[in-house]
Amino acid sequence: MTYTYTNQQQLRAAFWGEHPTLQRRTIPNYSGNGRMHVTDTRCAFCDWIDSLQRSGQISEALAQRATL
Repeated sequence: MTYTYTNQQQLRAAFWGEHPTLQRRTIPNYSGNGRMHVTDTRCAFCDWIDSLQRSGQISEALAQRATL
């Protein structure tokens, strides 16, 4: 089934729905001022966003601003 996503909230919900085994755990970011997801999760999200953009399911603008 093909979807067209128009906002980041839809992207996040779809990502977690399609990747239920990835860790949702966050760790301190490199500067120590915030939190970030573990590397495997961040890499999977970037690859997933890239594939959506290449297949035309999301715009390039949304792909550029999408965050987990």
